[in-house]
Amino acid sequence: MTKSPSAMVELRLGPNRSLRFEQPLVMGILNVTPDSFSDGGRYASSDAAITHALEMVEQGADIIDIGGESSRPGAKPVSADEELTRVIPVVSSLRKQSTIPISIDTYKSTVAEAALDAGADIINDISALRMDPELATVAAATHAPVILMHMLGTPRTMQENPHYDNCVEEIAAFFRERIEFCLQNGIPRDKLILDPGIGFGKRLEDNLAILAGLARFKQFDVPVLVGASRKSFIGQVHTGGLTARQRLGGSIAAAVVAIQRGADIVRVHDVAETVEALKVLRAITEES
Repeated sequence: MTKSPSAMVELRLGPNRSLRFEQPLVMGILNVTPDSFSDGGRYASSDAAITHALEMVEQGADIIDIGGESSRPGAKPVSADEELTRVIPVVSSLRKQSTIPISIDTYKSTVAEAALDAGADIINDISALRMDPELATVAAATHAPVILMHMLGTPRTMQENPHYDNCVEEIAAFFRERIEFCLQNGIPRDKLILDPGIGFGKRLEDNLAILAGLARFKQFDVPVLVGASRKSFIGQVHTGGLTARQRLGGSIAAAVVAIQRGADIVRVHDVAETVEALKVLRAITEES
């Protein structure tokens, strides 16, 4: 627990910014949307978004992930112009107030490029560079790290009867293909982060299998990110049913298990509570 299992030690970003993988990192989620599944609308205004981002920095976040389009199941896409209007003022303002590494959660090349120009460091693409062919060009030209996430279909269709014969092995094969695509398009391996996409075209058993088999994705020698926070599978495990904001306990359990199974980054809504849980985990591990 004292050192992340990733082969990568440090990922250089902008001036005075880097990700050091000496221990697991916490990515704080900032949805500047009216319709995200967990906190849609709470941070839709720039002022509210910046206040929340700075709160997460104070709570111990290592990265802030800013998204302007909901990717919840069934979500409809928004235009690039609308997404730009939502995210660019937030990215720009946050960069002026903090050196925290910023990722832009988008699959659109125009949004990613503008966000990087405004001060973002990382591209977080739910489509793993499949939905916009120009995004790979932007990533290669800017040398921005890219988070490649696995998803079946699109947010609008991904939960329409997803099926796998072996979820973990099929995701591993997907990562192998996407890494090769990146290498062929000028994006080096040391700029990649992998996300198995919990909740994105997955059944309950698939999400549990991903967490149980997370070590399988360490074969690629790049950092692995897990985003299980407040996802619906937690409510499915809890027989009484839970709303998204009632899934804190399950979210922390998933984050702790993810770290124990090899995750380098956990993407979460509840930064303070997750940071506390990981400090306890680290203290126990260092005593053993």
